[in-house]
Amino acid sequence: MGKWRYLAWGLMLVASPVSAKEPAIHPAVTSDPAPDAAYPAGMSAFVIPSGDGAMNAVLYTAAGGGLHPTLLLLHGFPGNEQNLDLAQAARRAGWHVLTLHYRGSWGSPGAFSFGGASDDAFAALQFLQQPATVAKYRIDTSAIVVAGHSMGGFMAADVAAAEPRVAGLFLIDPWDPAQTVASLSTAEGASAWKAEVESDLPPLQGATYEGLTGEIRDRGDKFDLGRRMAAYGRRPLSIIGAEKGIGDQARKAAADAQGANPQARLTVWPTDHSFSDSRIALADALVRFLSRVVPTIR
Repeated sequence: MGKWRYLAWGLMLVASPVSAKEPAIHPAVTSDPAPDAAYPAGMSAFVIPSGDGAMNAVLYTAAGGGLHPTLLLLHGFPGNEQNLDLAQAARRAGWHVLTLHYRGSWGSPGAFSFGGASDDAFAALQFLQQPATVAKYRIDTSAIVVAGHSMGGFMAADVAAAEPRVAGLFLIDPWDPAQTVASLSTAEGASAWKAEVESDLPPLQGATYEGLTGEIRDRGDKFDLGRRMAAYGRRPLSIIGAEKGIGDQARKAAADAQGANPQARLTVWPTDHSFSDSRIALADALVRFLSRVVPTIR
């Protein structure tokens, strides 16, 4: 692990994504790199088998020869915001990026469940480490980072905690199922959760409100973001919450994990859950995190 240039980040809480002392936006966010005729940037679409179904997936491949660091980027529930602008920025910075739809979501074969999405995230991470995948796409398996938004944030923390070779973890307004379960004790919380789930079911196959709620209620040992982040340990971790989203969940989960990871960094921005007015800043934050975990040529 000596090749990583880890920073000793303290757990911090700030109100906004930028400050007057920060440098300009990272060039990978705003400009294309010089074309590489021998090893051009590209995109490959395929399916990744998982359980009794498969995931429709896309790998954005960066330009340049040699091995590449790779980002596994996980979307939320149900995945209306896929954060593909972040994938493009990471690719311009020299990273391959794997994106996917969990089983039973957006046309991927199979049935959707939270437990299934967890298994899917792990299957995707294993796919990136398979010898055939590594050889075909020139993946540096010592330089894999996982990022996730909302429900995908929990899934990212879950899979990163289970795989010690993950080099970094980047969470975007992550969902904490444990806090959702706690909210079900009130009529207001239960009503809000039911309305949210039922509005998100159309692009999902095989999922029901009762089934999804039962999963997180009955498996509190697994579906707890603070526990998963604590299990992740002392590797690089950045959490960006949204004040108008579920940033309060990020605050609590980060506090729960603080003792286990002095490298964690928490910021909460004054934006909505989709970071609708902060996409450039969010891409900049991701690329800068990646460059700290695995410095690249750009």
